Amino acid sequence: MTSPASDTLTMFGAEWCSDCRRTKKQLDELGVAYTYVDLEADPSAADVAKEISGRMNIPVVLYPDSSHHVEPSNADVESKLRELALI
Repeated sequence: MTSPASDTLTMFGAEWCSDCRRTKKQLDELGVAYTYVDLEADPSAADVAKEISGRMNIPVVLYPDSSHHVEPSNADVESKLRELALI
């Protein structure tokens, strides 16, 4: 897995993770373009997510400004998307 592109929102998650499903659904409903990295399909990507966040928790949402959230609430995500003028 290569490092995510800096101009794209990237979400690291897994289907078994309820927070991941919630955040993915929120991004889909808001119509935000993003790259989804399925940690079940690409287990090596978990190392990338951990490197970004310093934690083992998911989802990890990496924003185009290189900031990130780990296990964000919907309000956290929406606030950041507004700050970046993505919604």
